[in-house]
Amino acid sequence: MTDLTSMRMSYTRDALSRDQLNENPLEQFNAWFGDALREDVPEPYAMQVATANAAGRPSVRTVLLRGATGEGLTFYTNFDSHKGLDLAENPHTELLFYWAELERQVRAYGTVEKVPDAEADHYFHVRPRESQLAAHASDPQSAVVDSRETLEQRFADLHTQYPEGTTVPRPEFWGGYRVTVQEWEFWQGRPNRMHDRFRYTREGEGWRVERLKP
Repeated sequence: MTDLTSMRMSYTRDALSRDQLNENPLEQFNAWFGDALREDVPEPYAMQVATANAAGRPSVRTVLLRGATGEGLTFYTNFDSHKGLDLAENPHTELLFYWAELERQVRAYGTVEKVPDAEADHYFHVRPRESQLAAHASDPQSAVVDSRETLEQRFADLHTQYPEGTTVPRPEFWGGYRVTVQEWEFWQGRPNRMHDRFRYTREGEGWRVERLKP
């Protein structure tokens, strides 16, 4: 394997000071997300979702952010997946956005609850039809499958079951989670590993903002 000990880069693109921060962390997130869109960062809505089961075993994977409002951050998945089973046992998560092109990172910790059925129905039916069928084909998500051919056959069978022009129902095992964020952290890379880090912590109706050591 290549020697990794000397592989590094210095972050010089930007800086972050307290007076640049919005008092509302969601507004700060939206501002940075807007920067990522303008800079054509690939899939800026991709985020890592960390979970742990009741025994404390951690797990992490990448999913797509599908909403960021005052109610929380929303993503969709199979409730029978590894992450869904974790969240049923331990409804806490931490989300991570990393935008390498901007040398920025955002962390968001909070508690999780399912979105209402009507909201999940709406999102399911604005997804591409093939994605709707794939949601059915992959159940139970994360389970062992004997071959790719078995998976492809299930997908083909679903095309027959729900021909073009018919509605693909949202399966009961698929829906959304909303994360009520209790703590945010905004990280801006700086030279010499002297990064800028600020944490927002929920305090009553507002937020306490603190600078963290890098």
